[in-house]
Amino acid sequence: MKGYLHSIQSLGTVDGPGVRAVVFTRGCPLRCAYCHNPDTWEISGKDSSDPSEVAARLLRLYPYIKNGGVTFSGGEPCLQAKFLSEVARLLKERELHIALDTSGCILNAEVEELLSLCDLVLLDIKMTDEESYRRYTGGSLGVTLAFLSYLEEIGKEVWIRHVVVPELNDSEEDIERLCALVRPFKCVKKIELLPFKTLCVEKYAALGIEFPLKDTPPMGESRMTELRARLDDRFK
Repeated sequence: MKGYLHSIQSLGTVDGPGVRAVVFTRGCPLRCAYCHNPDTWEISGKDSSDPSEVAARLLRLYPYIKNGGVTFSGGEPCLQAKFLSEVARLLKERELHIALDTSGCILNAEVEELLSLCDLVLLDIKMTDEESYRRYTGGSLGVTLAFLSYLEEIGKEVWIRHVVVPELNDSEEDIERLCALVRPFKCVKKIELLPFKTLCVEKYAALGIEFPLKDTPPMGESRMTELRARLDDRFK
């Protein structure tokens, strides 16, 4: 079995608890307007790896990540769920914590198998209403919420992640809708608001792709502080 990776970040600190290795896979069915990694959209037919090769690379970092773990990200890692399940089994032999960073846009038997091997799911809720979700990602909020319902059913710990973009989803009403969406789910232990940034502009230029939000400024820290305070007030 072969998998297709974009890269491995050796010492990440923002994709789950503790110091982690982050595996970025190739392939994503969504086209989010604010995507920072357009170079992960397509699954490449070259530079493939097998599960034992990937696990060996990750386990070389064991002294640094043993109290953190490994996060599968992307792209959309659920596109390669069967491959990542094999990697996860090898990592579990060393009792490493496994997190999955996903948009929740795919749920099938292979994804369910992968989820059974994960300790934490970082679930991206990209927009808080169906119309905006479809317009700015090409996906469906309803599908992501169905994924969240499955995580609730199996009792999997979830952290919600939500990128905040100026004049797109940066109102207090957006934050209140987000809280209302996830409040019924006991599996949700945390909500992270992430600021929109423009560091990806050069990637789009190199790929010859127009960045849909090229005229949108980065999210200001003062506004993020206000919205996080609003979140803390609404989601307890």
